[in-house]
Amino acid sequence: MAESLSLILLLVGAIFMLLAAIGLARMPDVFTRMHSSTKSATLGVSFIMLGVALFFNDFAISARALAIVVFMFFTAPVAAHMIGRAAYLSRVQLWEGTLSDEMEGCYNPKTHVLASQSPSVTEKESNTSPGEPR
Repeated sequence: MAESLSLILLLVGAIFMLLAAIGLARMPDVFTRMHSSTKSATLGVSFIMLGVALFFNDFAISARALAIVVFMFFTAPVAAHMIGRAAYLSRVQLWEGTLSDEMEGCYNPKTHVLASQSPSVTEKESNTSPGEPR
């Protein structure tokens, strides 16, 4: 029973890893590639490690597999965020099908300061009263 469940977990993990590879090859820009590879690869590694832990049924191996899963869940999103931010601040071109750029106007390349809101939004908010719609 444990071997068949382990096999299913390994197969699901391999499918997620395949989806990550396909997303990496097929997506149009660095931001969508990062999204597909980070999400799918994290889930793929997690399922594979759970399958390995279940198959070997040893405390030492299970502890290592769980540590790998925890490490992936903590580091992959942070790494993707930092790579995406570096790509954006390096002015990597967005895909032409991108619907919105919420950081547009927030980064000053001369001072390297990233504001939480663009200056035009801040000016609009200061000119409106609290009950008035923006």
